Amino acid sequence: MEENYHKEHLACHNCDKQLVACRYIVKEEHPYCIPCYQQLFAHNCDECGKPIGPDFKDLSYKDRHWHEFCFKCCGCQKSLVDQPFASKNDKIYCSDCHDNNFAARCDGCGEPFRGGMKKFEYKGKQWHDWCFVCSECNQPIGNKSFIPRDERVICVPCYESKYAQRCSKCGDVINKGGISYKNTPWHRECFTCTNCNKQLAGEKFTSKEEHPYCGDCYGELFAKRCCRCTKPITGIGGTKFISFEERHWHSDCFNCYKCDASMVGRGFLMNGEDIVCPECGRS
Repeated sequence: MEENYHKEHLACHNCDKQLVACRYIVKEEHPYCIPCYQQLFAHNCDECGKPIGPDFKDLSYKDRHWHEFCFKCCGCQKSLVDQPFASKNDKIYCSDCHDNNFAARCDGCGEPFRGGMKKFEYKGKQWHDWCFVCSECNQPIGNKSFIPRDERVICVPCYESKYAQRCSKCGDVINKGGISYKNTPWHRECFTCTNCNKQLAGEKFTSKEEHPYCGDCYGELFAKRCCRCTKPITGIGGTKFISFEERHWHSDCFNCYKCDASMVGRGFLMNGEDIVCPECGRS
């Protein structure tokens, strides 16, 4: 405001009231008496509805205004001056009242999630950091891996200790890639021939007294032997064989000793340890 007013010219810009020896406020370089200033420029308090005059601090939030003494939580009436607060449905709340009335709640303890709290979510439920715990040991899971079981969450050490399948050979937990044979679990690399330790996963094998053997070892250790070629008759892979008087032949080896004709499904004669067709037997 220009400072060249004569005393008799210092008057309210709105009502012309003389301002000599009176309090006044300058707005956009014009003097106003207190009543006119409040009427024209002061904000009305959102709480009490009265003007917020020059003698009061004007607190504002989103185009709303309050006297300092009216800026209170609508729940507990605690002053919010210099305090954190939140707005809901055009009302202001202290942090505690807002969280208690409107914040999401933990599915573990039922208490609200307050500002800054870490939240864990799983299958539409949510927990505080300290409430998201293993159902076996009750230790917080945090960012560690867990395994769901029957609507519960279990940390990996507890799951492995109580529920995980273990290899029948080495006893360690089978995390992936295991196989089952006769309802017994194995690591793929542990499912080996009992005799030579050859890996049997994806290979043809058989068993003896519940122990697995590769075809070669089973044949060498347990199989009957062909009377002609002396090789084992394992039966693995659908190999056919013929038995007669406690003697055994591969189907492909059951031939006439003299003419080599197959005797499978035909009559034959014994010539000592050998078999012969009827024609060769008569010659």
